Amino acid sequence: MTLRLKAPIRSSQRGAPRDARVAGTPLPEPRAAERGSWIPASAGMSGIARRAFIAGLTAAAAWPLAARAQQGKRMRRMGVFTGVGEEDLDTQARHAALLQGLAQLGWTDGHNLQIDFRWGRGDEERIRKSATELAALAPDVVFATGSAGVGAMLRVTRTVPIVFAIVPDPVGSGFVNSLSRPGGNATDFLQFEYSLSGKWLELLKQIAPGLTRAAILWDPAITAGIGQFAVIQSVAPSLGVEVSPVNLRDAGEIERAVATFAQSSNGGLILTASALSVVHRNLIVALAVRHKLPAVYNNRSFVTDGGLISYGANLIDQYRRAAGYVDRILKGEKPADLPVQAPTKYELVINLKTAKALGLDMPPSVLARADEVIE
Repeated sequence: MTLRLKAPIRSSQRGAPRDARVAGTPLPEPRAAERGSWIPASAGMSGIARRAFIAGLTAAAAWPLAARAQQGKRMRRMGVFTGVGEEDLDTQARHAALLQGLAQLGWTDGHNLQIDFRWGRGDEERIRKSATELAALAPDVVFATGSAGVGAMLRVTRTVPIVFAIVPDPVGSGFVNSLSRPGGNATDFLQFEYSLSGKWLELLKQIAPGLTRAAILWDPAITAGIGQFAVIQSVAPSLGVEVSPVNLRDAGEIERAVATFAQSSNGGLILTASALSVVHRNLIVALAVRHKLPAVYNNRSFVTDGGLISYGANLIDQYRRAAGYVDRILKGEKPADLPVQAPTKYELVINLKTAKALGLDMPPSVLARADEVIE
């Protein structure tokens, strides 16, 4: 089995749109990731981010008055709940995209919308507490990310509308009744189809043809973790790869497990998607380089931080599009009637500097498909 990713080789770092396929089904055209340009000052950002935020407020103030006036005079309230920490730069950029999208629709924090942020930091107790706090504020809508964060919100409220993102399996997780008719108080975006997980192993085998073993870093406490591991496990025999699970719950456990795994040759890593994968991102990237293990990640942010290669949905795009559902709910529509949407942008990102450190020659066929190459 080979990874079917076809496109002409390009010399620039950002590639043109193309047709990617997952398990024989066409995927939306991938494009290079886009970054938001302004970030809420209340979220503990850097001085540069705060200056960008002020510039964003100036742009929002210039938005036609009629567009903002139509939202009504009452100050509305929105909660934003993220399973990771506020210091995560990629989460900051995604929040900036969400807020930009809201501003374009006439909703500005401090003008006609009050936004309350809560952070889970990958800690179960903190996630539960933050979800309870947000529900107690009686917001008009909550934007929540990740299976752990969305699950926590739904355990404390079945009435507050919830718009979610970065959730691989909302049906299997019990968040919605179906993708076309959610039926409850939550809706929005799939992170990806589970079939994408199998492509991570195919990609790992393609960049390291001699690979016979793969450690799969996952969170077994969430439905999405189980689903991703199951798909990887199902395709492993056809690729001649033996897979071993590594629990992401504890940093010490991760370090010990990867060190033990690396004692034998012909191994590689796959990091599945979860809040814990973000919490332990720097550790996992460092371990892969330290032990000379080729690794495939689920999102671009791991590669910009020194990881080898990633293939996954463009999350900046998802956050920006989520603003549309928040707007519709604030205007009176119900989550139950808004279908869950699939990603429209996927991206393949490669770090050639890391490949060199690992002693890997990246296959030209893989380089030809890259949306972004970091050198």
